[in-house]
Amino acid sequence: MAHTSTTVRGGGHPSAPSRRRRAPRGSGLPDWVVPYGLLLPGFLVIAALLLYPLYQLADMSFYDVKLKNIRPVNPVPPEFVGLDNYTKIFDSDLFWPALRNTVVFALVTVILTIALGTLVGLLLHRLGPKMSTFVVIGAMAAWATPPTSQAIIWKWLFDSDAGVVNWALNLLPDWLSNLLFGMSDWSGHPWLNDASTIYLALIVSVVWGSFPFIAVSVLAGLKSIPGELYEAAKMDGSGPVTTFMRITVPMLKPVFSVLIVLSIIWDFKVFTQLYLMAGGTVNREAFNLSLWSYAEAFGGGANVKMGLGAAIAVVLTIILLIITFVHVRQIVKTEDVR
Repeated sequence: MAHTSTTVRGGGHPSAPSRRRRAPRGSGLPDWVVPYGLLLPGFLVIAALLLYPLYQLADMSFYDVKLKNIRPVNPVPPEFVGLDNYTKIFDSDLFWPALRNTVVFALVTVILTIALGTLVGLLLHRLGPKMSTFVVIGAMAAWATPPTSQAIIWKWLFDSDAGVVNWALNLLPDWLSNLLFGMSDWSGHPWLNDASTIYLALIVSVVWGSFPFIAVSVLAGLKSIPGELYEAAKMDGSGPVTTFMRITVPMLKPVFSVLIVLSIIWDFKVFTQLYLMAGGTVNREAFNLSLWSYAEAFGGGANVKMGLGAAIAVVLTIILLIITFVHVRQIVKTEDVR
């Protein structure tokens, strides 16, 4: 009797249905094009909302732009002045004070915001679920408050006649107030007249509105750290400070790096709170680069200098890009070494 052998693809039983691989349907595009195609919509949105306005700003900085150049009816072409606006910036008596105010304010605010946000994040991590949720909601309410509302609230609190700050300081014993501040009577103290006290109130306002975001971000990072690391450190006799420095800080280093960059960008370009607390552009000693740019571009009445204001904004952008580049490069170097 003849034996008939049947060969089945895949080595299965003859009665089993054959499995055939379908050839992948090609898109007709090279493989390297696909990622760029997926990134294209996002790039177009960024170009429309960020890159094009930035180009317009840089282009305007090379012209002497007046109101007559932007009026809707019969506008006059602006005069090209080249680098003259940038020369005026560095020759101005306001440049170095404004740069100093910008850098010192950003440095102090970033340090305080990161420190306070980290402490609150550690506290939230130790609280129970219900209490942690309650504190997070309260803190995020401060972060979600618009900058205009923040400035108005703190301007009321620092008011010289009816402010809560002066009232609270008057409650201190005279000897303690003299020891800490050199004065005992705070009635009618004008916090928002002098540039130094304006920035003191501004630092309090910005830190109050910024630390909740840092706290919630740190809390999210803490929840990603394995609990076994803390248990092992506790068994080895490690104290809270040592555990924080040896485990928490290294594990949260990527989180801190991003938060520091964001805080620097936000605090360097603070405008709304300073504008409202300083009473507009009257107090020129309180100018930072953002407020100075606004004062030149829009605060001169009929004699506006939009080209000069745009040049100041470009200088501020370049400073931010340099600081961000240096910080990010340092992060990359550290990661490569590790």
